[in-house]
Amino acid sequence: MAHTKLITRRQLLRRTGVVGGGVVLAEAALAGISKAAWALAAEAQEQQLAAAMPRRTLGKTGRSVPILMQGGSMAWNTKWDPKLPESLKHGIDYFDCAWNYSGGTNEIALGSFLERTQLRDKLWITSKAHEHDPASFEHQLNESLSRLKTSYVDMYFLHGLADPRKLDKALEAKVAELKKQKKLTHFGFSCHEGNVAELLTLAAKTPWVDSVMFRYNFRQYGDKALNQAIDACAKAKVGLIAMKTQGSAVSFESAWQKFEQTGKWTKHQAVMKAVWADERLSGAVSEMDSLEKIRQNAEAARDRQKLGALDTESLRRYAAATRSLACDGCDHHCRSGLASDAAGAIPVATTLRYLMYHDSYGKKNEARALYQALPEAARRVEGVDFSSASLACPNGLDVGSLVQRASRVLA
Repeated sequence: MAHTKLITRRQLLRRTGVVGGGVVLAEAALAGISKAAWALAAEAQEQQLAAAMPRRTLGKTGRSVPILMQGGSMAWNTKWDPKLPESLKHGIDYFDCAWNYSGGTNEIALGSFLERTQLRDKLWITSKAHEHDPASFEHQLNESLSRLKTSYVDMYFLHGLADPRKLDKALEAKVAELKKQKKLTHFGFSCHEGNVAELLTLAAKTPWVDSVMFRYNFRQYGDKALNQAIDACAKAKVGLIAMKTQGSAVSFESAWQKFEQTGKWTKHQAVMKAVWADERLSGAVSEMDSLEKIRQNAEAARDRQKLGALDTESLRRYAAATRSLACDGCDHHCRSGLASDAAGAIPVATTLRYLMYHDSYGKKNEARALYQALPEAARRVEGVDFSSASLACPNGLDVGSLVQRASRVLA
């Protein structure tokens, strides 16, 4: 306990003001300081975060969350990952996890951080199950809790929901049971396929759905059906979180690079600010895989000024220039143009999403692993005529060349 006497109240306050309460609190836990100093650090942290990072209420949960949230689908150091204290330093205390992110290392890394810092009550943790039947849903939740070294998650999602029939009475009963056991506090789902608007509309009519994380990027701001669904959710107080905000292209072509700087902000920062301008949304999850990305996005979030005319016009031109390279996940259109055997086997939108991970996100190994995990029939594209599928694409994608390319680079 000798170390406790070396840290005075004044020193702790000064340290908090310099580097941020989140980092101080993490360091305090590792140093083993007194409970009084701990309480002081916690109070300073709350004051610092409240003043810095804008926050909004997450729908019917009534909870305050930062408009910038840390994603989890990237590489993590499972012993001590510096992205975690750096996120807290900037007021980002919402962490988006999933059972299958990075082979489970996402949850293990956060669990290690929680074990060493004892900061569980200072964080919002969301995790997700990619298995949607009630028994598997519960099993994956239990495994996630074990990895995270916590007795509960603040939110638990169905991961990548596409079939609205999964929101049935059996799952509703299981969610209620797990809430009673205090293993999850709130429930929702994530979605990114072509029926996002349909699923959001359903969420607005489903009282036991508290939140939805959905694909929402600058190319979709004027979509009438999507906006009506967002309005319905906002009215029903379903918390809305944007993901895949960058709307990256599914082609190796670098057409987007000339739009990298859009005036005051980089393209990535401008896209995030455009999302935050929609006050129907509580926030946006961003996969910030470096300390620099955390700092850049936090800077954009803290800046209260709206995008300028130069930024807005640059985003408009960027959207137009890359429209034919971006898949919206609506493969019910392109599948309708395929022969019946191929249409039932080849998941076009999923294939192009993995190609996007490879080309735009730089996740080459993960993209290959995901693609190779698809059934063999889903990867059998040689000799398939995609010409009608390309004609059916509302965005004008050359579906055939993109799927064939995915088969080459991901196999």
